[in-house]
Amino acid sequence: MIDAIRNRVTELLESGKIDGFLGLALQHGHVAPHLYQRGDDLAELMLGDRERPGDARYPLNKYLINLARAYPDKTFGVLVRGCDDRGLKTLYTWNQLSPNKVVPVGIACPQELADRCQCSAPYPDEIVAGEKAEPVAFASVTAVEELELSDRFFFWMKEFVKCIKCYGCSNICPMCFCNECSLTCDDLIKRGEIPPEIPVFHHTRAMHMVGRCIDCGLCEEACPSDIPLRTLYKKVNSILADSFDYTTGLRRGQRSPLNILDPFDAKS
Repeated sequence: MIDAIRNRVTELLESGKIDGFLGLALQHGHVAPHLYQRGDDLAELMLGDRERPGDARYPLNKYLINLARAYPDKTFGVLVRGCDDRGLKTLYTWNQLSPNKVVPVGIACPQELADRCQCSAPYPDEIVAGEKAEPVAFASVTAVEELELSDRFFFWMKEFVKCIKCYGCSNICPMCFCNECSLTCDDLIKRGEIPPEIPVFHHTRAMHMVGRCIDCGLCEEACPSDIPLRTLYKKVNSILADSFDYTTGLRRGQRSPLNILDPFDAKS
């Protein structure tokens, strides 16, 4: 798998189709994001720890946004898995990235990783390496909704009160791209209060994730309090799917119902 990715990246760099490739590198014993340019040693290119894709996970699309803002005339390649691909499609519709300036290099996640992530689409549209894994159902939303209303309320309040307001969920999220974050606004959520007012912090973030969450699970991985954030965001996105037949990043070019300037203009 790794050889196919290295060959593709080499071809893109040497042909001048991209000015750099955003992927992962093994340096000083650790796997971390790295921008490869012409002449860089692609032997350092990795897909994850021990060359297993997904063992080292970073929000590469978030870094790609910063690169695109700093170098708007440059074209960058980026390593993408299924969730990253959904992210790119969504970022295009929010005008955070231009599809003409991005070249995805796709890998399919192995079944082991798809099972661990309970991913419903563990591969991108265009795959350079890897075999498509079977989608895996994510059952936690159903489990919570089967609780009695009072028990459900207690469940979420018990989870929210664990929050230490570290902002890890928003800092790692590849879909958090607002120039001004309402989660840092004193008029809405006062800084310096731990735990934050319950449940305003997570309700506010959940509402901002409607139609934007790509279900990569990085927020839940980053949460030091083990709050089931994927369950929360899957719930709000399921409401959008049921009401508007919209799933984030599923169809290229499809905009979220919350990302349409003029709802009466069919072309918007």
